Amino acid sequence: MPKDGGIGASTKRREDVRFLTGNGRYTDDINLRGQAHAYFLRSQVAHGKINGIDTAAAEAMDGVIRVFTAKDFEGVGGMPCGWQITDKHGQPMQEPKHPILAEGKVRHVGDPVAVVIAETLEQARDAAEAIELDIEDLPAVVDMKAALAEGAPKVHDDLTSNLCYDWGFVEENKAAVEDAFAKAAHVTTLELVNQRLVANPMEPRVAVGDYDPWNDNSTLYTTSQNPHVIRLLMGAFVLGIPEHKLRVVAPDVGGGFGTKIFHYAEEAFCTFAARQLKRPVKWTSSRSEAFISDAHGRDHVTKIQLALDDANNFTAIRTETYANMGAYLSTFAPSVPTWLHGTLMAGNYRTPLIYVNVKAVFTNTVPVDAYRGAGRPEATFQLERVIDKAARELGVDPVELRRQNFIKADQFPYATPVAVEYDTGNYDATMDKMLEISDYAGFAARAEESKKRGKLRGFGIAHYIEACGIAPSNLVGQLGARAGLYESATVRVNATGSISIYTGSHSHGQGHETTFAQVVAEMIGIDAGQVEINHGDTANTPMGMGTYGSRSLAVGGSALVKATNKVINKAKKIAAHLLEASEADIELADGKFTVAGTDKSVDWAGVTLAAYVPHNYPLESMEPGLEETAFYDPSNFTYPSGAYGCEVEVDPETGEVEILAFTAADDFGNVVNPMIVEGQVHGGIAQGIGQALLERCVYDEDGQLVSGSYMDYAMPRADDLPNYTVDHSCVTPCTHNPLGVKGCGEAGAIGSPPAVINAVIDALQRGGHSHVTHIDMPASPSRVWAAMNAQ
Repeated sequence: MPKDGGIGASTKRREDVRFLTGNGRYTDDINLRGQAHAYFLRSQVAHGKINGIDTAAAEAMDGVIRVFTAKDFEGVGGMPCGWQITDKHGQPMQEPKHPILAEGKVRHVGDPVAVVIAETLEQARDAAEAIELDIEDLPAVVDMKAALAEGAPKVHDDLTSNLCYDWGFVEENKAAVEDAFAKAAHVTTLELVNQRLVANPMEPRVAVGDYDPWNDNSTLYTTSQNPHVIRLLMGAFVLGIPEHKLRVVAPDVGGGFGTKIFHYAEEAFCTFAARQLKRPVKWTSSRSEAFISDAHGRDHVTKIQLALDDANNFTAIRTETYANMGAYLSTFAPSVPTWLHGTLMAGNYRTPLIYVNVKAVFTNTVPVDAYRGAGRPEATFQLERVIDKAARELGVDPVELRRQNFIKADQFPYATPVAVEYDTGNYDATMDKMLEISDYAGFAARAEESKKRGKLRGFGIAHYIEACGIAPSNLVGQLGARAGLYESATVRVNATGSISIYTGSHSHGQGHETTFAQVVAEMIGIDAGQVEINHGDTANTPMGMGTYGSRSLAVGGSALVKATNKVINKAKKIAAHLLEASEADIELADGKFTVAGTDKSVDWAGVTLAAYVPHNYPLESMEPGLEETAFYDPSNFTYPSGAYGCEVEVDPETGEVEILAFTAADDFGNVVNPMIVEGQVHGGIAQGIGQALLERCVYDEDGQLVSGSYMDYAMPRADDLPNYTVDHSCVTPCTHNPLGVKGCGEAGAIGSPPAVINAVIDALQRGGHSHVTHIDMPASPSRVWAAMNAQ
C-alpha cells in the first residue's frame, strides 16, 4: 500500500479546500487601485473593408479615458504564431499578420475593431455603442472547399490564396501506399466531419494590465495555461518589452481545455494600454463574447481509406483532411492537424504504410487551435470509425478485427510508419479489461430486453493511443516549433525542513498542488503537508512551457524529480559530515539519513537546519543552503492508450440516444494519485460525449455564428451522462521518464467520441437499418431519425 500522502495514494486535492469554500483567487478577483475598464467593440460582419471609424462621440462621453483603434498600434507587432509548417513541396506556410485590432479589414464576426477605456465597464460599453463604424460588406467564405475554389474571396488580400499549407506525410510513403491500395483485397472508405467546437471553460478569459512608471515594469494578470510563454511571445514579438521588465501572473484558472494556451490580443492590449495610460486596465470577457473571441477546436473534414489483404490484415491507410484555421493563425494552430494528428494515424495497429494529406484553410471564422486532445481525437475518430465500418463490410467481429491488427506486447518498442516510436503498451490487456468490466458477454441478453421495450441497443468499441508531453525540443524544432518544450522546477528547502516548490507547469484543474507534493514527499519520506507548490508567476518560477498536452507530470514532474534528486544528493553529503561517515554509506528512507548497517542517523530536519545554520558543516567543500533547479527535456512522447466501451439505447420513434453505460480501461503507466486520474478521465469522457451527441459550432453562409450562446450550443448536463466504470490497472510504465508516467488528462475526450458513434451505428444496424453506416457528430435525435428513415 502507498504511504499516506505518497505516490499511489488517493489523496484529496488540497487546492479544493479554497475552491469549494469560495476562497480561490481568479484573475477577475484582481482589482488594482486606479483601475480602468476596457470594452472591445467587435465586428458584427464576417468580412468587410473598414472605410472609417468615428470615435469622437464616444470620446466625449462621461468617464471615457481613451478610445484605441488600429492606428494606435503602428509599429507594434502582430500576434505571433508559435509553429511553422513546411508543406509537401518544401515551402513554408502562408502566415498573414494578426493585428491586435483589425487593420483595413475585419475577417470574422468578433474581430476587434476598437477598444474603449473608461472609469467603469458600463461607461465603456455605453461609449462603444456611440462609435460609428463604416464597414463595407465583402463576400465571406466559411466552407473550406469553397474557400479553395478558383475566384473565392480571399480572407487576406496579401496572400496568394486561402490555402495556408498543403501538407503530406509521410511523403516518401505515397507511392507505396497507392500501390498497396491497388493490390488490396478490400478497401473501406469513409467520409466524416469532426465538427467545430467551443471550449467553454467555466471561467471566461480575463486580462489585467498594470504598469509601474518608476521602474518601467509591466505586469499582466491573465487566465493562462502557460504564463512564461505569454511573457516570451508578448514581450519579444508584440510589444518589445524586455523580459526582465515584464511579469506575467496566472493565478487560479478555472479550466482551460487548451483554449487558454494561446496568446490573445486582449492580453497584449491591456498591457499596452496600461503603459500608455500609466494606470491599470482590466478586461473581462462575457460568455457571449467568449463564443466569438476564444479559439475554437477541431473543424476537420476528412476522407479516410483503409486497405486490407485477403486475411483481413491492415495493409495501408490514406487520408485527405481539410483543416480550418479560421481567419488568423492562432498560437499553435498549424501543428494540430499535422504533427499532433498525422503522427498518430497508426493508432494501436501494425499498418505498414500510411499517407496523410492535410490542407489547412483560411476562412472568415474565429481562429481554430488546440482543444482537449488536439489532433489525437481527430486521428482516433477517423481510425476507429473506419475500422468499425470495415468490420461490418467484411462480416467480422469488430473486437477481433482490432485484435488481429494490434501491435503486440512483445513488439515494443515499436516504430510506426508515421515517424514515432511507441516505447511500451499492451493493447490486448486493456481490451480484455474493458470487455470484462463492461460485461460484453452479456450484451446480447440486454439487447433482447431492450427490443421487448421497443428500443434499439448497441455496443460501441474504440481503442485509442495518444502522444503526451510533446518532445524533445530538438525534434519539434525541426518540425517547426518556435519554442522549446522542456519543463523546469526549483526545489527550495527551508531551514526547518519544509519545502517550497516552484514549477514552470501551471495548474488549471489538474491537481498539481497535490500530486507534485506527493512525488516530493515520497522521494524524501516526509509528510506531503510539508511541501508547498508555487506556480503561475513568472517573477518567482523558473522558465517553463506551462500545461497542455497532458505534459504536467511526465515533463514537469520529471523536472521536479531531477531537482529533488539534486537536493537529496547534497543533503547526503551534509548528513555524511554530521555522522562522520562516507557519503556512499548514507541511505535516505522515511525522512531519515542513516549510515548503512548501523543505527547512526540524523533526521531530515537536522540536515536542513545544518544547511542554513552551518556550525558543523563541510564549508570547505560546499556552500550553505539547500536549493536546486532542474530542467527536463524529454527524449520522446509518452503514449497512453486504452479501450473504451459504450452501450446505448436508441428510440426508433424519435432518434433519441441514451447512453446506458460507459467503460474506460486505460494504461496511463504509473499512477501518482488514482482519485485525480479518475476525475480527469471522467471529465474527458463528458467532453467527448458532448461532442458525440450534443455540441456543434455552426456558421451560416454569411459567416454569422448561429450557435453563439447556450441557447443554441448544447453542452452535456448531468442527466446526459451515465455513471462511468473507469479502470487503470493495466500498467506498462513509460521507459524514458523517471516516474514511469504517461499522462491522463485528455484520454477521455479522445476515446469516447468514436465509442459513442460506433454504439449508435451498432444499434441501428442491429435494428434492421443496415443502410446506416455513418452519422456525423453530433448524433442528435434529428440526425439519427433522418438516417434511419432515409430511402
